[in-house]
Amino acid sequence: MRNGALPKNRLPVLVSPYGPHPGLALRVHDLTIRGHHTETLLAADEAEAIALTLGDLRTHRIVRLGRMYALNALGRLDEALQIAEELIADQALLGGPKATDAKILADAARVLIHLGRIDDGLHHVARSMTLLDVAPRQGARYFSAMSSLGEAARSADLFELADDAMQRCLESFDSPDDLYRSGAELTHAELWLEWALRLEQVGRTEEAAGLIARCEPVLRYWLEQGIDTPLGAALLAVCHAKSGRIAEAFAIVGDLLPRMRATGQLHESRLLHLAHGLALRATGEWRAARREFRAGLEHAVLRAERLLFQYELAVTAALEFPGEATQSMLESLHDHVQALWQLRMDRRTMLRQAYRRVELEAARTSADMAATSDPLTGLGNRRMFDRRIGAVMAGGSLLLIDVDHFKAINDRYSHGVGDRVLGEIAGVLRAHCRHDEVAIRFGGDEFALFLATTEKEARQVAERIRRVIESRDWDAVMPGLTVTLSMGLAACRPGEAGRDLYDRADAHLYVAKRAGRNQLAAA
Repeated sequence: MRNGALPKNRLPVLVSPYGPHPGLALRVHDLTIRGHHTETLLAADEAEAIALTLGDLRTHRIVRLGRMYALNALGRLDEALQIAEELIADQALLGGPKATDAKILADAARVLIHLGRIDDGLHHVARSMTLLDVAPRQGARYFSAMSSLGEAARSADLFELADDAMQRCLESFDSPDDLYRSGAELTHAELWLEWALRLEQVGRTEEAAGLIARCEPVLRYWLEQGIDTPLGAALLAVCHAKSGRIAEAFAIVGDLLPRMRATGQLHESRLLHLAHGLALRATGEWRAARREFRAGLEHAVLRAERLLFQYELAVTAALEFPGEATQSMLESLHDHVQALWQLRMDRRTMLRQAYRRVELEAARTSADMAATSDPLTGLGNRRMFDRRIGAVMAGGSLLLIDVDHFKAINDRYSHGVGDRVLGEIAGVLRAHCRHDEVAIRFGGDEFALFLATTEKEARQVAERIRRVIESRDWDAVMPGLTVTLSMGLAACRPGEAGRDLYDRADAHLYVAKRAGRNQLAAA
């Protein structure tokens, strides 16, 4: 696909095409949604290399997401988790909209839950939910993040939360392209069908039938629109088999299953084997039904998928060979299914607790930021400085900055202009801070910058800041206004106390002032 365009009547993956080169990411995600997971990994190799060559870290991150989806689908969960952890770490470095961060957390949660790390996964789900609570509720980012939250909730059997997330996903949809709505609605239908199958296992057959009845019209509608979605057809085949439309189920399976097996689309093949087995069992063909369920079991990657086919095999055996042995086996498996279903309630409680913990953490962080932030510029304040100077270590540098003749700026142009100058300088300092580097405003016109660099690199940063401020178009703020900075730099020595580092940087600052200002002084 060129320029990120989707081919006509193709089903898109539910991701937002972020980054300057979205076509790279869209090809990877298109392969994933079509079930070509091995091809996805090859396409991701190429796309990641190109994105890195172009310096496009945001598109690279979306391609990595596509790789993670493919690895998850292939059951390579440890590799998928490694990418998930990398992406979460990148959030602090690259930043981005809250909905984007929420999506990454939800995708990571899904992998953790599949690995059995339920506590960690639910904590990520809770973090994703709190971010989405305050994110703008329209647009592609929110749409994509809510879809990922729904998938994460579904992986934990939290079907009610998943259903709510998918409904919010659809409500946020604001694109004129029906392809994206079709993708969301088909994902929602797949959720309903999985929910129905689980309800049926625990004896809640009326609720299960109601969900299947909701699935069928959605699936038929989009297939009638000409959307090329083997997944939608496979889901419809299962619905037909469950609702007694046996001939229609056979027709879909006969047309689609050989093609899906030939192209290696395992997810669709698994669903079609399920539909075929159910339809064969409904006609009394026990042996053929068991063959299809075993074939589906071979393609099952996740525990929930395997359990589904094991349950259907047990039901089929009990019908084919009625007696105490098969009935006992079925009852034992049924007890196991009931126990797993009961775990849903425990997970709902765990999620509520995790959500509350995340809320409390956010409240503490917000209170801490308010206590350590300068209200005018949003930089750290003197309290933040005292905290950082006490923890400074060798390998870092401290840059102290004064605005030259700032009192004269206030006297000549007004304190309002002076505040604008301070705000502009704060923005430049913030832009030059990397991860774990902090800009501080002491008060007045005094600033500090904690840099995680050697003295040589810190000199380069300081000179860039000085030149940016000196060359800025200050006439746009007030005609005739000029602004320059004096700076003192010191690199922390092994074993040096923070106060001694500050004294050396401060001494260098006064050297710069005595030498005529608008310059940097360092050892």
